[in-house]
Amino acid sequence: MTFYTPETQRGRMLLNTTDLYGNDSFSCAQPSVEGYRYFGVFWGSVVTVVGTLGNVLTVLAFATDARLRTRFNVLIVNLALADILYCTILQPVSVDSYLHLRWRGGATWCQMFGLLLFLSNSVSIISLCLIALSRYLVVAHRNSKVARLLLSRQGVAVLLMSSWALGLASFGPLWPVYVFAPQVCTCSFHRIKGRPYTTILLFMYFFLGLGFVGLFYFLIYRKVRIASKALIKYRPSRRSSRRKQPEPEGTDGDDSGIGVGTAATQSSEISEQAVETDHSKSSVNDPQTIPSVTKTVTKIPNGKKTSPKAAAPTPSPSPAQSSSPGEDNEFKRVTRMCFTVFLCFVGCFAPFLLLNIADKKSKAPQVVHMFCANLTWLNSCINPLLYAAMNRQFNQAYKDLLAKAAWPIMRLWKKP
Repeated sequence: MTFYTPETQRGRMLLNTTDLYGNDSFSCAQPSVEGYRYFGVFWGSVVTVVGTLGNVLTVLAFATDARLRTRFNVLIVNLALADILYCTILQPVSVDSYLHLRWRGGATWCQMFGLLLFLSNSVSIISLCLIALSRYLVVAHRNSKVARLLLSRQGVAVLLMSSWALGLASFGPLWPVYVFAPQVCTCSFHRIKGRPYTTILLFMYFFLGLGFVGLFYFLIYRKVRIASKALIKYRPSRRSSRRKQPEPEGTDGDDSGIGVGTAATQSSEISEQAVETDHSKSSVNDPQTIPSVTKTVTKIPNGKKTSPKAAAPTPSPSPAQSSSPGEDNEFKRVTRMCFTVFLCFVGCFAPFLLLNIADKKSKAPQVVHMFCANLTWLNSCINPLLYAAMNRQFNQAYKDLLAKAAWPIMRLWKKP
């Protein structure tokens, strides 16, 4: 029987860990990154504070502001929860690794970190896909059975739970190959041992998934542009045959039409009641239908009746065209905000993905790998800033929450 001293046993355990993960140690110290690590610590600390505060404010704004509690904004909250997971739990660990240039959590926590990291990223990508899909369905297939099913309360709940379940099911099998990657001073899956499964996953999520998001926004842009051109041609006939009506307020909270009783639906109902007899009606489900010349008697809200007149065969507007200018502008603003979130996600991850594809043999300087990895951190904290800058209601909700949080401090400050 062979006896080992405690030091020998620890050495054997370290050797076994080294053999298992293919790394010499849990250290990422190199002379070229000794100075850069302080930038990584500073940058990671900013992302932790700003990302945690901003995403928590997003969730609280949704919970406290009735105007923001819509089914479309549930998708934004799901994206915020994925960012909270990263900023609050994972980012401080990365800051500690950069500060010491060493992973100090052990092998098991390294595996857990890698799983949570890719779970957060996968849920973010799935949420971006669902947001783009919902915007497209509202524009192109608002009254279809598929849109009503997916955008119903139960449908949205199933989609949210499925996003987390799919992310866990996708990256959970990689548990044995999550290792410490010295190039980026964090834990990730092994670049060789996980193939070809890891290659398929990255292609499906980062290339195929984000490609579909870009396709949906292109289709939205094309649909809105066609509707805008048709509306310009349609306005002269409306002005000549309809009375001027007050413009309803824009629907900043539920512009998507996903919620029940949206302003877009209400305004269309009001316009149908107040329409004069010389303005023809057509089915919303068939925007291309041109009604025939008929004689009708339409009731006005005050109980009076109009004299029958022949209706001119004017083209009926699509749902996008029938909304008021305020609603149309608000829809474009929210869609533009969602598209900007998507572009920021792509911009943050593109350099890191392209570098790993081009540098298969890891010949690029370590500081370049670390810098590209640091760009991905920005994605988790930038979304609330975009909401505040591009959405009035989120901006106002943030201000109200911050004012309520600062009120006790200001009260104590004013006391003599």
